[in-house]
Amino acid sequence: METTDYQKEPGLLEKNRTLIKGFLIGFLILLMLIPAAFVANLVSERQLRQQEVVKEVSSKWASGQTVTGPMLVVPYKIYAQQDGKQVESRARLIILPETLSINGKVVPEVRHRSLYTVTLYKSDMHLAGTFGFQQLEKLHIPPADILWNECKLVTGINDARGLEEEVLLKWDTTTKAMEAGVPQNNIVSDGLSADVAVDVTKTIPFAINIKLKGSSELYFTPVGKTTEVNLQSTWKNPAFDGQYLPDKQANIDNNGFNAHWKIFQVSRSYPQCWVDDTKHNVPESAFGVKLIQLADGYAKTERSVKYALLFIALTFIVFFFLEILQKKQIHPLQYLLVGFALCIFYTLLLSISEYTGFNPAYLVASVATVSLIGAYVWGIFKTARVALGFIVSLAALYSYIFILIQLEDYALLFGSIGLFLILAVIMYYSRKIDWYGTGKTLNR
Repeated sequence: METTDYQKEPGLLEKNRTLIKGFLIGFLILLMLIPAAFVANLVSERQLRQQEVVKEVSSKWASGQTVTGPMLVVPYKIYAQQDGKQVESRARLIILPETLSINGKVVPEVRHRSLYTVTLYKSDMHLAGTFGFQQLEKLHIPPADILWNECKLVTGINDARGLEEEVLLKWDTTTKAMEAGVPQNNIVSDGLSADVAVDVTKTIPFAINIKLKGSSELYFTPVGKTTEVNLQSTWKNPAFDGQYLPDKQANIDNNGFNAHWKIFQVSRSYPQCWVDDTKHNVPESAFGVKLIQLADGYAKTERSVKYALLFIALTFIVFFFLEILQKKQIHPLQYLLVGFALCIFYTLLLSISEYTGFNPAYLVASVATVSLIGAYVWGIFKTARVALGFIVSLAALYSYIFILIQLEDYALLFGSIGLFLILAVIMYYSRKIDWYGTGKTLNR
């Protein structure tokens, strides 16, 4: 009896099996975004806990400080007609210094609370300058109505708990201690003040020594017609912030930083003197320095979680290609198990980094994850070459993401180049795949 070979035309499902599997894998990738979102929320929760600890420690030490002033608050008489009679009341005059020079030294202190690090500081500042009174004529206040005998010198401080010792004011030729509390004004609500004697016919020098502690940041306001600030510290990672940057390149090295500001009255939005019912937001012009920690473990972990979709998608694509090239069916559940392993990487990274820092934690978590998935791949395909290739590819991906996290400023550039190269590799290896299965025949 003669046998006849013939080809059976594949059915619709058979012909599009690879395409259907591709859509299924795409759905699984989207499904894995759910546990990735839970991981992202966990990172945010731990980061919020860190902020709460920092706030708690700062509340027992002192918060970030802004030194506003010094300035003179001078009451004066105003008159109004009421029921046909002249009624006298009081208003206040604000006078800012002609010159202000601040020289300060900031000594950082790093405190540890549970798993968290808090940056504190102590500062020693010398404020000096002069007050002049020539511009008072612009306000058209009768000299006889100004109550110079009730004049106060005011310096605003955000958190008076940071004062480490008595603050002495040298005003002209006299020295006195400044007291807590400020007269009513619309600029500062907390700080120090002292009664001062004023001779409007001359320029009066002043000097104030302040030892002040705080948390993370130290700001100043440019109240002088010319304001100069020179700040030194042993902190290696400053961030110059506020309305003004240092007037020249700050000196930052392994010994700390030295920064200098010089600001003129014409570059700010308020004058040298005004009546208190005119509102000027002096604290808004503050500038200074933040003692920042380099991108901490939580910030870096949060950035790495943003690459979760890339990790999962590329890993699933490699699995998909191995499935086609090795002609070995992989169950969707096996894809999910690999996806969960990739998500657990982030929980390992987060938990370990709280004890060791980000870099060692990344190494441990990535080695553990790559080893686990590599062993699983070997168990599926039973081929050492395939498993080793997968391990090398996944390790390269983790290394690539680690480099992106460290680069920060160049992350977008190198990320785009890396994705382009990855896409090129995928296109190269997919060019000869028989996506429709037309080469598959059944001979009978």
